[in-house]
Amino acid sequence: MTTPANLPLRRRGVDVFFAVVFAAFTVTSVISDLLPTVGVDFTHPSANFFVNSNYWYAHDADPLFMHPPSWMRIVTGLSAFVYMPFYVVLVYALVTGRNWIQLPAVIYATMIVTLTGVVVFGVEFFGEPEWRTQNPAKFLAFNLPYVLVPLVLLARMRKPLPFTRRF
Repeated sequence: MTTPANLPLRRRGVDVFFAVVFAAFTVTSVISDLLPTVGVDFTHPSANFFVNSNYWYAHDADPLFMHPPSWMRIVTGLSAFVYMPFYVVLVYALVTGRNWIQLPAVIYATMIVTLTGVVVFGVEFFGEPEWRTQNPAKFLAFNLPYVLVPLVLLARMRKPLPFTRRF
């Protein structure tokens, strides 16, 4: 039995969408998650664009992010040092139609949903009062795509040979 050929990228529009989104996630992992992981202080406005971007986000939407406890620095460290390199590999696999990305994509999506969707969202909405977001709409606008897109990716990767058929 022969394996069916993968569809060309132009016939896999959802994979183009994923490639663009995960390329953007690569950039946001560097800007947002690397700074708290390495202990950069962004509790005050700064002339540095990256520090100020994190200050603006944390001040307006995410107090937990502004003063991250150790466990949160582990979560941001995963994003900066594990997810970010994975995003590069994922974008390559999506664009070139590499079916071997299926299992790593499922593992990644499961981790994101668990760590971000359950743990971080749980603390932001139901945790200690000093960590709860005061602006749930802004918090969700910034963070929901980081959970929803991996869930859709999980649905995309649910069947063997995902690039041989349209989503």
